[in-house]
Amino acid sequence: MAFKTDIQIAREAKKKPIQEIGKILGISSDDLLPYGHDKAKVSQSFIDSVQKNKDGKLILVTAINPTPAGEGKTTTTVGLGDGLNRIGKKAAVCIREASLGPNFGMKGGAAGGGYAQIVPMEEMNLHFTGDFHAITSAHNLLSAMIDNHIYWGNALEIDTRRVVWRRVLDMNDRALRTITASLGGVANGFPREAGFDITVASEVMAILCLAKNLKDLEKRLGDMIVAYTRERKPIYARDIKADGAMTVLLKDAMQPNLVQTLENNPAFVHGGPFANIAHGCNSVIATTTALKLADYVVTEAGFGADLGAEKFMNIKCRKAGLAPSCVVLVATVRAMKMNGGIAKADLGTENVEAVGKGCANLGRHIENLKSFGVPVVVAINHFVTDTEAEVEAVKAYVKGQGSEAILSRHWELGSEGSAELATRVAEIADSDSANFAPIYPDDMPLFQKIETIAKRIYRADEVLADTKIRNQLKEWEEQGYGHLPVCMAKTQYSFTTDPERRGAPTGFSVPVREVRLSAGAGFVVAICGEIMTMPGLPRVPSAENIRLNADGDVEGLF
Repeated sequence: MAFKTDIQIAREAKKKPIQEIGKILGISSDDLLPYGHDKAKVSQSFIDSVQKNKDGKLILVTAINPTPAGEGKTTTTVGLGDGLNRIGKKAAVCIREASLGPNFGMKGGAAGGGYAQIVPMEEMNLHFTGDFHAITSAHNLLSAMIDNHIYWGNALEIDTRRVVWRRVLDMNDRALRTITASLGGVANGFPREAGFDITVASEVMAILCLAKNLKDLEKRLGDMIVAYTRERKPIYARDIKADGAMTVLLKDAMQPNLVQTLENNPAFVHGGPFANIAHGCNSVIATTTALKLADYVVTEAGFGADLGAEKFMNIKCRKAGLAPSCVVLVATVRAMKMNGGIAKADLGTENVEAVGKGCANLGRHIENLKSFGVPVVVAINHFVTDTEAEVEAVKAYVKGQGSEAILSRHWELGSEGSAELATRVAEIADSDSANFAPIYPDDMPLFQKIETIAKRIYRADEVLADTKIRNQLKEWEEQGYGHLPVCMAKTQYSFTTDPERRGAPTGFSVPVREVRLSAGAGFVVAICGEIMTMPGLPRVPSAENIRLNADGDVEGLF
């Protein structure tokens, strides 16, 4: 049987005018700022007007650790949203925007797949409404203003060796990880070592995704620490007087984007921090707005539950006062076999034993998610090569973990294939059985918070950090930042910091290489192992296969 590609399916979509999608949620045409016919931003005045509405139920979709076999977290998020609408519920989807880095690198797009997609798929995976460009520009405006301040006399007495604000670019480019800036003589400033991160790792991105409104956004931008003096006194973005202009650049980007699924159901797509190097969730303003307009809101957190879901619970929910009613944990039979030691080329052959062996990774994620006090349902994202015996093996394993697994065929059948999953998720959400709580309190010391995540979520024996890092954390505590949550930057492929260690490993340490204070966003980043905040392109990047065909259509995007 020949399947259509995601882009072919998306191109055949029968989209409705975005005003009709807004009407489903009670958003009038006057409250939408259209970007073409099929996407629009929702005005802040409308968002303010619905704050007294009762909140709907929040459903989080997360996954096992990603493998080359594929899991389909976004696809399941979209499929579940469509499924809830199919069974008569008023549901909206909330996901992140796509970064150009993985689109032209190796991961592909972020619009779902098969018959569970958000459209317009091509625009969503490329420039969309320009939010990422605005974030990049605002971030780099601050960079330019820091160097400009130093050039024109340095009244703040910034120590050029202690400028901690790096530049950003929304592209994978390893050559820019470490650079020397201001070379070329007196007219170009004072030479110093600098570097680039990818835009999705920018603190500006994190702030946009955690801010409640423009006033909160501007305050948070001003609170960002950009440098230190020789006496180690912090210099803030507000000291550089950049916060006002940055807010102006971000004014439109702050408004959530409304689009639709293939089945013409509403979806908010806004913000896009990576979960392996940032906090991995879509914007608070999109999620909280959706909760005021729909009875059920399905959102996702990036990569595996050890990263995205942990940060969703400990950072986003803590900061925004959110509480999920149910968690859907996505897994595939193929990924179970790969975790069980089977090579990618052999995944099409039935191997129930390997499925059982690989379920250890799934089991650990179930335990971890339950530790937050939220009920867990496993969604088995169906592939055509799955056999009945393999599916039953996963179901039996999950039942033994005190949860249930439901086979979902949304990729192939859309909402028809996810109706059973949607029915069960709605039942659990409506039962109000969740008793959500983060796994550590605000007043726990910063290093202990890092240890709590490493030991309780990853199951590490210890955290390795040298005296310099431990002293830095203590210094931040003395400065009043000890109450902040921590954001772990770590490989997404394993519970460990070694991307090759699949399954549910034990007997390992988590080395912390660096810590960064994101005072505006409101968390401390712990960079672990070899993870990079500016990724590189693979040996054969996806960009080599992306082009326009004779009809002017995009090919190679997925």
